[in-house]
This record gives sequence, structure tokens and C-alpha cells, in this order.
Amino acid sequence: MSVRELITDHLDLWTGAVTHKSSAGRGNNGKVELTGIKKLRELILELAVRGKLVEQDPNDEPASVLLERITEEKARLVKEGQIKKPKKLPKVSLEELPAPVPVGWEAVTLSHLGVFCGGKTPSKSKSEFWDGDIPWVTPKDMKMAEVTNTEDHVTHSATMTGGLELLPEDTVLFVVRSGILRRMFPTAISRESCTINQDLKALKLYMPEMARYVQILSWGFERFILESLTKTGTTVESLKFNEFSVQPFPFPPLSEQKRIVDKVDELMTLCDRLEQQVGDQLEAHEVVVDTLLDALTHSADAAELGENWVRIAEHFDTLFTTEASIDKLKQTILQLAVMGRLVPQDPNDEPVPGMLEKLPELPKPARYKKRSNEVIAGNFGLSINHPGLPVPNGWEWVPLVSIARLESGHTPSRNHAEWWGGSIPWIGIKDARASNDGVIYETIQTINEQGLENSAARLLPAGTVCFSRTASVGYVVIMGKAMATSQDFVNWVPSDAISSNWLRLVLIAERPAMGRFSKGAVHQTIYYPAWLAMHIALPPLEEQKRIVEKADELMALCDELKVRLGEAGGTRAQLAEAVVEQAVL
Repeated sequence: MSVRELITDHLDLWTGAVTHKSSAGRGNNGKVELTGIKKLRELILELAVRGKLVEQDPNDEPASVLLERITEEKARLVKEGQIKKPKKLPKVSLEELPAPVPVGWEAVTLSHLGVFCGGKTPSKSKSEFWDGDIPWVTPKDMKMAEVTNTEDHVTHSATMTGGLELLPEDTVLFVVRSGILRRMFPTAISRESCTINQDLKALKLYMPEMARYVQILSWGFERFILESLTKTGTTVESLKFNEFSVQPFPFPPLSEQKRIVDKVDELMTLCDRLEQQVGDQLEAHEVVVDTLLDALTHSADAAELGENWVRIAEHFDTLFTTEASIDKLKQTILQLAVMGRLVPQDPNDEPVPGMLEKLPELPKPARYKKRSNEVIAGNFGLSINHPGLPVPNGWEWVPLVSIARLESGHTPSRNHAEWWGGSIPWIGIKDARASNDGVIYETIQTINEQGLENSAARLLPAGTVCFSRTASVGYVVIMGKAMATSQDFVNWVPSDAISSNWLRLVLIAERPAMGRFSKGAVHQTIYYPAWLAMHIALPPLEEQKRIVEKADELMALCDELKVRLGEAGGTRAQLAEAVVEQAVL
């Protein structure tokens, strides 16, 4: 089977293994990693350096003859004084190779092909070494297959008195020490004279025309190099360079090298097009999903909403095939819930005005007179002060402090260890992150009665809704039992007019709009004057319960869909891995 057949016959494996990276509590950031096509690129390179990518030609000059020519060229360069006489290298055999090779290939180390040299960083205190016209390559410049320019440049003085070696064009550069080493094995070719820093090694080839193949060789054996020839230090990963420089690798005839390079370039261009095609498909898919979900939220009435739901349901398996699309569906469900469009209204429900008349007046919280006078509307169900926006029949915009008791949190002094480690759970940001959008029963840290008595921390009842208002704005949890919190939270103890789950639902739904309520140049915080003036769109209590029940049901279905999507993606990844292993055997 040819590589082109591998691409076309297993297209679903390469283009289907798509994963979406998300940020906890912040929705999907839209970044797409095309892991399937990345795997295909790895396959192409592995086949190339094992002699399985192009046909062998019996008329090719054997690699053994090429090695003799390289030896002659090295001797010439030594005789002319262009290079120092290198140390004698031990002979290598085919048995030492990491993979078997075709007839006509040989075993060779990179040290047989050229001279390795290192780099350094010229003294930063000597201005005469810097801001010249000579590229100075560091790992951050190794982003492309070829290096044509760098972030930093040095002067000729740096090469003459600063200890830097000026490398010729077509030198192969290897990153041997860097935090990026595990993510890839960076190799690049300098297309002009350059210098390097101490995190790189340069291979000056005796026959520079082999530079591109040597680069492909390092890429094709990336897994072997990373698994066998790297070591992890205290801060960064590094290449075992002494072992790497004498590691035998398969070496084809020069003519076959050129055919391999041409074929790799051709297939990588095909992968580029495939990647673009998948990217275009994902973008088009995103536009369709956005349009249909937008139609839901802008439905004129219940009848139109029902029609739009039916339209989406008919194509559910086609529309919601990525984590990003499922996340958007979840956000739409939340939006419809807070807008009062998720379940039918019941005319027998007691309207909010009547419900509020029976509610005992809550005491005004501290600093109530300092509440914000700004009017800042959220997306659907929250607003700093009354937004003047319409709500469904029976609903009302009400000040949150009138239906829930506002409580702050506090951290008992860390200098008093005797106040910590008691039986009272104490919620911090890490706890909220771990239980985000749910009910919290256990915390990492606990305090005791002394901690409560000697601080502003308060023991709050089960059902209290906690919202992280600073540090990491947007985490929402409901206390499953009596707890205290840090000062990073604003806490709401609901009255009989609002359920904990309804308040939780509104806070989650409004998460994308929280930035409007926040202030701060460095760390965003929603300050208490904003919370003191916060208004909420409030439905009748029975309607609150029905909406929450339906929303939770639909959210569970979305989570189940995500699990199935992950399982399907894992199956595709396993199949792709099996195809790769079969191809390189």
C-alpha cells in the first residue's frame, strides 16, 4: 500500500481525530489540534527514513560508495586547512541500527557526515557584540524547517573576539537543551551564515547538499531519539549529545535521498492541503451551529422555538460532533433557561409579585448605601441595577439582596496554626475549581471554632451559593453542608423566594458576561458595590424548579454526548496508531 493510498483509504482516521482544548469554567477557547494529520505526518517521515516511501533503484550508486566520497571530501577539507582533523570514529554495522534497511543502504553516524560544533551567548555587558547583522539562533528561532532570520543578531566582533563560530549556510541545527524538546525534536537548516547559542549544536556537513535529508532523518527517528537519547534535568530536558552524535542511523544512496526528499515534500504539501480542508470544514461547521443555535434564542414565540428545536433535533448527530459545538449547545440551553423559554409556563404558578409580598424583608447588608449606581446589564438574567429589560409573564427584576442574604468570606490568620485543621470545611479557589457548577461537600483545608471566633469568616448553611468574585472570577458552587469560605467569594443564602439551584443556574449562564461587572487593571474583581446593586430576573418558585430540572437533564445529555465523542475519538486514534504500526513494520 502506497502512502497516498494510506491517506485516501483511511481519511476518516486522519481527519477525524480532532480534539478541542478547553479552559475550566471559561468555555471553549476554540483552539483545534489536528492530531490525526499530525500522526499522518509522523507516518510519512518514519516510512521515509526506513526506506519504505519510494522505490529502490538498482542503478543507484550504493551508499557505501557515497560514504567513500564523503571520506575523501573530509580528507580534502583537512588537507586544505578548512577543518581540523576529527577524531577517528569507530565503524558501525547494520545490526546497530534502530530499524532494518533495504539493500544498498548503510549504517552511519551523523559524526561521519560532518563536524559538530557548539555555540554560546556573548557577554551581554559588551555592547560591541550585539545588534549586528549576523543571525544568532536560539531555540525560540527554531519554529520552521529553515532558519532565515532570528530575533537577535550579533556583530563580527562577537565571532572574532567573543568566541562565537560563524557557521556556513546549509548547516543543520539541532536543539539539544530546551523546554521545547519533549514537544518535538527541533531541527532546522540555516540558509545563510549564522551563529548559535549554547542550547544548540550545529552539524557542518562535508557534503552540504545532504542537509535536507539529514533533517528528515532526525524527524523520522524523533520517537527513538526522544525515548532513547534524551534525559530530563531539574528544569529542562536535554539530548544525550555524546550518544546522539555516535548513534548509527540508516543511510541511503544519494539519488534515493533526493527522491525521498522530493516525495516527503510532495506529501507534506498534501497534508497542508488536507489540514486546510479540515480547518475550512470545521469553520463552516461552526458557522452552521452558531446560526441554528442563534435562531433558538431569537425565536419570536413558543411555536417558533419548537419548530427550531425540531429542525436541530433532526440533524443532531451531524451538528454536535465536536466539543466546541457541544459547549455552545450547553450555553444555549442555559440562555434559554434564564430567558424562560426552556419549559412551558403554568398559569397556576404564583407570580413573583405575590410571592414577594409574603416574604419577610431581609435586613440590609453592611455598606448597602455604597452600592453602585451604574446600570450594567448582563446577557440574560443579571444586571447591576434594574436594566429595564422585559421578562416573561409572572417574572420580575428584583434586587438580589432582597431575596438572598449576602455574606462575605475570610481567611483566619495563617500565623495561628491552632485555628486550622478543625471540623469546619473552608472553601478556597482550588475547591471551587474542583467542584465548579456543582455541590461541594469536602474541602482541602478546614478551620475550627477558634478560627471562626477570631476572624471575619462565617459558618454558612447548606444551600449557600458561592461565587468566586476575584482571583479566578466565575466559579460557582453550592454548599452541601455548613461551611466557611475565603474572601475570594461572594456568598448568597437564599430565602424562600429563590432556590439555590436557580441562582446557580443564572450565575453559570451569565458567566460570559461577568467581565462587564468586573474592574481591575491586573486582576479582575467584581467588587461589593456591584453585588449590592445586583438585580436578577426571577421566575415563580415552581417555574424555577421546572426550569432547573429540565436544564440539568439536558446538560447531562450533553455531558454524555461528550463522553461518547471522546470514546469515538479514542477509537479513531487507536486505529490510526495501528495503521502506522502496520505500515512501518
